[in-house]
Amino acid sequence: MTKSSSDKFIPLIQELQEFTFSQVSSMALLRILGYGLLLLALFDIIEMLIPLRLMNPSWEFQTFGALVERVPVPLIGLTLIFYGELHARARWEFLTLKFFSWLSLLLAALFLFMIPLGIVNTVRLNRQSYTQINTASLQQMSQAEQVEKRLKQATPQQIDNFLKSQGRSTNAKNPQELKNQVLSEVSKAKEQIKNQAQANQSTQRLNLFKNSVKWNLGALISATLFFTIWKLTQWARIGR
Repeated sequence: MTKSSSDKFIPLIQELQEFTFSQVSSMALLRILGYGLLLLALFDIIEMLIPLRLMNPSWEFQTFGALVERVPVPLIGLTLIFYGELHARARWEFLTLKFFSWLSLLLAALFLFMIPLGIVNTVRLNRQSYTQINTASLQQMSQAEQVEKRLKQATPQQIDNFLKSQGRSTNAKNPQELKNQVLSEVSKAKEQIKNQAQANQSTQRLNLFKNSVKWNLGALISATLFFTIWKLTQWARIGR
């Protein structure tokens, strides 16, 4: 090969070298971003778990949901860290990659374990919500019944005088009609308390069910993705 012909390949070689350097720089940047995302995710998890309130179904359920909703950050972080496999790695990274590969399996098992816990807490919270709403409703009904009992014992004139002292105008033509009118209002209030309690229970149950389905399915998908990362990073566990 003549000198003139070899000179033609010099720009091509330089171009390839520049491209390779650019690729290595891009991989390094993506990996640094991945480590940063994992560190930010760790800070977020620590903040969520402190203080620990284990055996508290409400805290456990909300923390479970928060972990599921924040799972994209560590997933993206791990993907960026493993990008490029073993190409252009520093020595310290080989042990780190092995650690993160096994961590992926641990996270997959953790999210899988949280699914039955999420279902149990859903049932517990549903019972707790029903009890609280029912207790409040019974207290209100008891107060309304006491008022109704007193009204029945009061004379129509006493009721009329009481309403006038409260600044309320009455449209009834006679005291007995006024008494019946007030008792009707109390009866309507009791029915409203009952209907409101049922509506609150229905709303609470629906919101709880929607969150439970969303977070449990999210946990299942997260476990599958973490397991997939572990399975596809066997090269990291073998190392050098």
